[in-house]
Amino acid sequence: MGRRALAAVVLSATVLTGSATADPGQVGGHFDRPRTGFAPPGTTLRDGTAEQAGLDPEPLDEALGRIAAWTGPTPGREHPMYAGAVSLLAHDGIVVRREAVGEQLRYADDRGTELPAEQREPMRTDTIFDAASITKLFTSIAVLQEVDAGSVQLDEPVASYLPEFGVNGKEDITVRQLLTHTSGLQAEAQLWKLPEQDRIPSIMRLAPERPPGTGYTYSDPNMIVLGVLVERMSGAPLDRVVAERIAGPLGMSDTGFRPPAGKHPRIAATEYSADPPRGMVRGEVHDENAWSLGGVAGQAGVFTTADDLAVLGQAILNGGEHDGARVLSTEGVRRMLTDFNGDFPGDAHGLGFELDQRWYMGGLSGPRTAGHTGFTGTSLVLDPASRSVAVLLTNRVHPNREWGSNNAARETLAQGLARSLAVDPARGSRSWFADPARPAELTSDAVGPVRGPAQVSFQAFVDTQHDPDGADRLQLEADVDGAGWRPVPLRADGPGAPEGEVAELAGSGHRAWWDVRAEVDAPPGAQIGLRWRYLPDEQYVGRGVHVDGIHVTDHRGTLLDGELDDERLHSRGWAETGR
Repeated sequence: MGRRALAAVVLSATVLTGSATADPGQVGGHFDRPRTGFAPPGTTLRDGTAEQAGLDPEPLDEALGRIAAWTGPTPGREHPMYAGAVSLLAHDGIVVRREAVGEQLRYADDRGTELPAEQREPMRTDTIFDAASITKLFTSIAVLQEVDAGSVQLDEPVASYLPEFGVNGKEDITVRQLLTHTSGLQAEAQLWKLPEQDRIPSIMRLAPERPPGTGYTYSDPNMIVLGVLVERMSGAPLDRVVAERIAGPLGMSDTGFRPPAGKHPRIAATEYSADPPRGMVRGEVHDENAWSLGGVAGQAGVFTTADDLAVLGQAILNGGEHDGARVLSTEGVRRMLTDFNGDFPGDAHGLGFELDQRWYMGGLSGPRTAGHTGFTGTSLVLDPASRSVAVLLTNRVHPNREWGSNNAARETLAQGLARSLAVDPARGSRSWFADPARPAELTSDAVGPVRGPAQVSFQAFVDTQHDPDGADRLQLEADVDGAGWRPVPLRADGPGAPEGEVAELAGSGHRAWWDVRAEVDAPPGAQIGLRWRYLPDEQYVGRGVHVDGIHVTDHRGTLLDGELDDERLHSRGWAETGR
């Protein structure tokens, strides 16, 4: 009897007698089946442990260790990735990690001159950050509130509400196109270089760079216009709308535009600005355009904390409410989580949220996974399928935006949460797992002599970078009588499985076990070796690959049963796991 089969028998016996001891390789929780709809009514964020949430704490700790390390010397970089960071992770309404590392104020100038130790300020879990483009989510919610109220129609021309916008080829641009960044407007504008009285009018006079609806361009002007739209339709300034209709009802007491002076000591410093000459920016919005508009704009200007953003995230997962306060209809939230950019692969976008962006969502990526990043080093990721929230706030532009990106940290945090989610074995108590960090091979002893073609079946849980030109995929190979390894075509059944016969398995977001079949043609009397190979992508990966239930037969019967004969399987890079 193989080790995996014996483990299953022991587990069954202990459960029946009521004396089971937890498998050291398995933490509580259930298989991460993708869930549809919203979280149960009344789901409210609360503190707890990873174990209480059914998560494996080790990947969380590993990810947070890397987040902390990047506040210091970073290989391949001249400077640290950021001076400091605050991370928050939540699953099923339970906040399982909340950590602050590094400093919210470290430098004196844009050259990176460090302040004396006594003048530096440590990062705190309640540090307030300039959220930068995460502001766009607040603006989008405010627009959709107007849609809920019936005062704005998504497919109406923006010019119906802002007549001054309907010039220079923009007459037919719709509200939806602004929200999905398909308006054709340019990516940026430099309003701060214009006279104050001409800043908003200059945005209204812009001409599209391409015909509306023909492509995706992430555009700040889109959101500046939507901020004006909210003000025009609501009859109130955007900062008041956000305060009274979003932050206030949700109890987000540290969220809003233009934070008062009393909160400045809790605000993370951003960049030392020489042009325009602002010095070390702290307590004022970093974005030059928002600053030139008085600190309030549709594309930037909101300050917030990790806990406040987590509340907003949970409200979205709940379908628009949190702790009894509703800020958006369930239909409005569905629109935020629905991809309207199917014609532009790679640029999936709901009404406000980016969708399915593995470069910062990691293994949480999926068709409904929503998020947004901010230039100052911020990110929010929401995974409705697992009801998870990942918040990373950093001051990566402190003291100089040219010091580089923190995308690696964004992806690392989301990936840590993804890897902590349970993947129960398809058969028995263990499955073979290939870590996405490195290639892996699982090779069988030769089986045979066969009498005709060998039939191979197994189950596979595949969460990989779904890129036709990349690696990050699972292959099955066969060696007949020592003639060398050759790929074996595969057929898979299950949610998200590829159609027809394929050379390799890849995909993400479906989070289901696939039933996989293959046939190895061999002459009578031949010996066949099998090898499962996982080839990870060099840059972006998912949660990796699990293989279970390996079974090989010919017309006479079983040649290999991976559950009973797992000692005939030899791993290089694969590990047996209970999750």
